[in-house]
Amino acid sequence: MNLLASPLLRSLTRARDRLVPEALGLGWMPIFLLGYLVFLFVPLLVQSNANWGQSVRWYLWPTLLSVAVFLPMYFLAYRGSAMTRVLCTLGIAALGYGLMSFNAFSNTYVIYAAAFVALLPGRLWTRVGALFALLGGYCGMAAWLGFPAFVPAVTAIISVAVFTGNYFQSETVRKRAELKLSHDEVRRLAALAERERIGRDLHDLLGHTLSLVALKSDLAGRLVERDPQAARNEINEVSRVARDALAQVRRAVTGIRAAGLAAELASAKLLLESDGVTLRYEAQEAVVPPDLETVLALALREAVTNIQRHARATLAEVSLTSTDAQVRLRIRDNGVGSAAVPGNGLAGMRERVESRGGQLRIDSTLRQGTSVEIVLPLPSRDTAMSVERQPASAEAGVGAT
Repeated sequence: MNLLASPLLRSLTRARDRLVPEALGLGWMPIFLLGYLVFLFVPLLVQSNANWGQSVRWYLWPTLLSVAVFLPMYFLAYRGSAMTRVLCTLGIAALGYGLMSFNAFSNTYVIYAAAFVALLPGRLWTRVGALFALLGGYCGMAAWLGFPAFVPAVTAIISVAVFTGNYFQSETVRKRAELKLSHDEVRRLAALAERERIGRDLHDLLGHTLSLVALKSDLAGRLVERDPQAARNEINEVSRVARDALAQVRRAVTGIRAAGLAAELASAKLLLESDGVTLRYEAQEAVVPPDLETVLALALREAVTNIQRHARATLAEVSLTSTDAQVRLRIRDNGVGSAAVPGNGLAGMRERVESRGGQLRIDSTLRQGTSVEIVLPLPSRDTAMSVERQPASAEAGVGAT
């Protein structure tokens, strides 16, 4: 059954995308909205032959013909340019006016036109004016045909509601697009600044060392015939300097590759708040070694990704606390919660934490949210100082040559 359903679903999705552009992000909603066309056929069910000041009969063939004319304009309004949308909106409104003598429920088309008026180009007041002109024309036609007052009243109320909903939805889509563009620009500028910083760091790191290698190599070349022993000493010195430079480059690359907690927190804030989730953050000032900071940053990334994808939360909280012996990171949300089933992301997070001697605890209860807590031991001060002295002594040796 699944093997047959999957190709069928892909075929339906391709057909939908040909009618409504996928870039609009509306999914199946425009297709579902066509269900309101059923109101055109309500008189068929009640044998409509209403006496509203004059006999307003319901005719099947004009109604079917109107549907055939409406559908191309409906989908073209989604796919066409701004001017095409204006023309399609006018056409749908005209269809509603023209069908009033044959179908008392032709106000369905007027409501569709009101929905598209909210999506027309121009300022809000221009669109509001177009909406009032649309409803004014319908009310005039209804009075001329002798419709009871509640028909244009109900039509106006529904049209205003539909117009308002579509307007705010279009504004939300527009603001999200602008927010995405601003996020992309921030990431581009951050990447550019990071490349420039890496270039400066590598230049400062290797400039002096490579100059020293070139100088000593030239000196060894001049001494090789006159003083072979001194030449060998210089060659050995070049080899040592090169090894020290290689170690410095490896440390620099490790620092570049390491994920920073502050950068991950900024990225998490952008990701969650663009999805409507408020992020709160509290942190104590702490000195965390780069390798442990990378573990915490990757854990934060995985937890925030899970919140964005699965939690359906409105609030997330991140707290970082530390003592002389350990650092603790806690990420909580007020989402739906569930029984935590370890996946690849959580398994990788646990492996990274436990490889540093830490602990990972996940508490997830249905409808009470999820809490992820990481505790990592900090190295003692004596160990940290000895690690810091090693690169310093290597650099001092290079400078002394």
